[in-house]
Amino acid sequence: MTNPKLDDLLKLPVPERIELAMALWDSIAEPELQDQLPLTDAQKAELDRRLAEHDRDPSRGVSWEEVQRRLRDK
Repeated sequence: MTNPKLDDLLKLPVPERIELAMALWDSIAEPELQDQLPLTDAQKAELDRRLAEHDRDPSRGVSWEEVQRRLRDK
């Protein structure tokens, strides 16, 4: 079964679909919704590893704004 609304959204240009995807993610990535997005122990460990790596050398990181810019420029 197809969803006509989804079909219309999939016809949007890629930059607009990326913006939509980011807006959808932002709408569910709120602290009060975290209990609805449980992480596995492996995911928690990976996040801890990445945070520790960032704490050791913050200059290696890329800002969220830079990630968004790179996605939009593709």
